[in-house]
Amino acid sequence: MIAAVVLAAGLSSRMGQPKQIMRWGHYAMVRQVCETLIAADVSEVVVVTGYAREKVEEALIGCAARSVFNPGYEDGDMMRSFQIGLKTVPNSEAALFVLGDQPQMQEEVVKKVIAHWQKEKAKIVAPSFQRRRGHPILFAREIWAHVFDVPRGTSPRDFLRVHAEWIHYVEVDTDSILRDVDTMDDYHRESPA
Repeated sequence: MIAAVVLAAGLSSRMGQPKQIMRWGHYAMVRQVCETLIAADVSEVVVVTGYAREKVEEALIGCAARSVFNPGYEDGDMMRSFQIGLKTVPNSEAALFVLGDQPQMQEEVVKKVIAHWQKEKAKIVAPSFQRRRGHPILFAREIWAHVFDVPRGTSPRDFLRVHAEWIHYVEVDTDSILRDVDTMDDYHRESPA
């Protein structure tokens, strides 16, 4: 069973409003991310909320994803949010680390990352476009203890740098894995609506 932990707890400070709930096609941005994961046959989707929690939860009504709250969201610690999400999927064999502000994520990329893990059983699988790592990133259950053990303030980038030898890269043909939506300019450039 593969789970996904969608990080949607951030303050959206560069956007100036809760970007997680901004419209993206038919859905809010975070809901679009979840729908893509569900379409890619991810077994369980957990959204880690924080800032604008109620509005994010409202945006998920009718979606198969569920949410969990990160009470320490204001510190911006992404690994803490990931840890909180991982604790809610104890029966999963692996979990995807997913950015809630990457609604252009493609179903085919998610499937490719999962398929590589299912074949190779790597500890970490990340998509790559022109030798640049993107998201979503899969973490096999066997290394979750290391995720839980990181000091507060450790970034996902720091963790991946320390454990670079664990990473298997899957080349994809889309730069969508590199792009997130941080500013209003990003939103206007990327949004389908």
